[in-house]
Amino acid sequence: MAVSKEARDIIVKPIVTEQSVAMMENNKYVFKVALNANKIEIKQAIEEIFKVKVVDVNTLRVKGKVKRMGRTQGKTSDWKKAIVQLAPEDHIEVFEGL
Repeated sequence: MAVSKEARDIIVKPIVTEQSVAMMENNKYVFKVALNANKIEIKQAIEEIFKVKVVDVNTLRVKGKVKRMGRTQGKTSDWKKAIVQLAPEDHIEVFEGL
């Protein structure tokens, strides 16, 4: 039996960088999402949270980096990024919650 996921569990946070802000002009938005989320779940979560029509979803896994603190060495967590293309008439105000 499949466990249903809440929309807020799938979408972790928006990613606001110089590159992602430039993508907003083309109606593309970037989000950090749960590592085990698939494209269909991401699309449904975005449509539910922001009340918009999603046209396309691209995902990529970002590998964690090796970090050092003196002699101790560790690794940051792997995470997943989703680039969401919205319909031409829709947009998201990302800066409201920041």
